[in-house]
Amino acid sequence: MGTILTFVEPVVVINKLGTSFFELAFTQTIYNHSLKTTDGDSDRAQTLSSRFLLIQSLVSSVAAMLSIIPLSRIADRHGPKFFLVASQIGSVLGMFMLLIFMYSEVPLEFLYLGSLLHGLSGGGPMFWAGVAALAALSSEQGKRTLKLNIVDFCFGVAGVVGGLMSGYLYQIGPSVLLSIAILLSVVAVLYSVFLLSDVRSSESESEPLLSQSESVNRMDKISVGMLMVAMMVFMVGMIGAENVLQLYVLKPPLSWDSVWAGYGRAATSAMYLSSFLGVLVLYNVLGDTALTLLGIVSNCTGMAIMAFATDSWVYFLARGIMMLACVPMPTLRAMLSKNLHPQQYGRVFGLLQLVLAVTELLSNVFFTSIYPLTLGWFAGLCFLLSGGISYMSAAPILYLYGRNPRHEAI
Repeated sequence: MGTILTFVEPVVVINKLGTSFFELAFTQTIYNHSLKTTDGDSDRAQTLSSRFLLIQSLVSSVAAMLSIIPLSRIADRHGPKFFLVASQIGSVLGMFMLLIFMYSEVPLEFLYLGSLLHGLSGGGPMFWAGVAALAALSSEQGKRTLKLNIVDFCFGVAGVVGGLMSGYLYQIGPSVLLSIAILLSVVAVLYSVFLLSDVRSSESESEPLLSQSESVNRMDKISVGMLMVAMMVFMVGMIGAENVLQLYVLKPPLSWDSVWAGYGRAATSAMYLSSFLGVLVLYNVLGDTALTLLGIVSNCTGMAIMAFATDSWVYFLARGIMMLACVPMPTLRAMLSKNLHPQQYGRVFGLLQLVLAVTELLSNVFFTSIYPLTLGWFAGLCFLLSGGISYMSAAPILYLYGRNPRHEAI
């Protein structure tokens, strides 16, 4: 049992269950409040909700960008486990703000305080920096791609379970769903503090260190930079569109209730499961580069179909086509780690998550600004744009493969 508790996967599962419940409660609360404000006008409610979510994303992302560097310095002294603990404490505080909103006569803007607290704790970027660093440190270089995809697999399992349960729990009562979310998140914090081992790399680690020659260091910097660019472009197209999609399914013609919204979130999380199976079956055949490109094609094609989802079956068909959509990010992180010395993980992954926090902010601003403008003529335009932008992430990957086609790690 002691060995099991050194793994990072359990905290990912518990955390995802909690956040799945919270995200549904948060989105439904915002949308229902907007419907009341607009006397049931769904288009106006969509506009108000998207505007609120845009400002909320700005507050959280800017706060995260300001906090990541000082928190990363603390993590350099205390280990990457600090990333997990700090970000999850902020997440719990943000959930409590929603609970206070439900039971108090406070304005909707009060929820910005929760986003601010979550951001100042590092938010999602800090959490995933810790997960990526701990997962990389606990795996051998040759198995790192599989290890990081296993983490995403566990994330997906928890997301499917959370999505299927959240809709029904919400119908019992929004406060019930939120209370369970808070309880699970507190358990995740306690696990991270008291049970999760902070894996440290051994001085006798058998993996080769980075070459110290000037030419190889320059090559490593180019590789690291191109891999970060690929992740940034992929996320620009993906993050903002996925957030808009949570509102899109609530309005006509889909008009999903909380149960169907839960099914949709479960289908989204199921992509992590199918992506893991794809890696398990195809990795030894295709390798990192081809597998990443296949994932990009899967994501972008499915998102383009999502633009025409006027019936629920089209939505789920698009999710089926996106079965490998979650392959690129963990695989690119694994490729990045193969270009680093283990002692560089904390600093580089922290920098990566800072860059991705900026990327997430830009993506949310872009898509949530465009979406209200398209409601009257073609609300699915955002998803076509998403596919087109994410396709561009293949360019730096192909560039690096062209420079060094014999090495999958680049």
